[in-house]
Amino acid sequence: MPYAADITAAGAPERIVRHAADTYGRLDVLVNNAGIVGAGTLGTYTGELLAPLPATNLVAPVLLAQEAVPHLERTGGVLVNITTSVGQRGRPGDSVYAATKAGLELLTRSWAVEFAPRGVRVVAIAPGAIETPIAEHRGLTPAQRTAVREWQIAHTPMGRVGRPEEAAWALTRLAAPSASFVTGVVLPVDGGAVVG
Repeated sequence: MPYAADITAAGAPERIVRHAADTYGRLDVLVNNAGIVGAGTLGTYTGELLAPLPATNLVAPVLLAQEAVPHLERTGGVLVNITTSVGQRGRPGDSVYAATKAGLELLTRSWAVEFAPRGVRVVAIAPGAIETPIAEHRGLTPAQRTAVREWQIAHTPMGRVGRPEEAAWALTRLAAPSASFVTGVVLPVDGGAVVG
């Protein structure tokens, strides 16, 4: 059941978590999946261009987790962060995006230790090139999107981009009760891009 919200808006994390808990009577899994990409290189950034990246990719997940953990504690739930393989290796033009996602990975490991005594698991998946409209949302032209896709495929040992259902498979397996002894892990779903 969709619930539209700007996760960076004041009070949004509280409203989102309250809506889910009120609608379903409980909260079992929080997936921090929202993210934005911003291109640029040192010397081209402005505060205005940079501000949305940490606000969306790092601050909002922290505030959502803060609201959700008491509910997840009651259900023995799971917090899943969606990071990126770009955050695990260098790539020109994506350094600030990568830094925000690398920060989310560190939070995953830290929270895993912090929340384990409360019965809450924290895991993450780090997708590589997945067939999503993120390049369009980034404002790239069709030619630029083609160039990015060709670069991604060339740097992915499996020689293709992933499908959304492949990332979803990893997410649902890590969040499943059968993964009850798994916490603090960041699972690459990237066709070997990080190790290739």
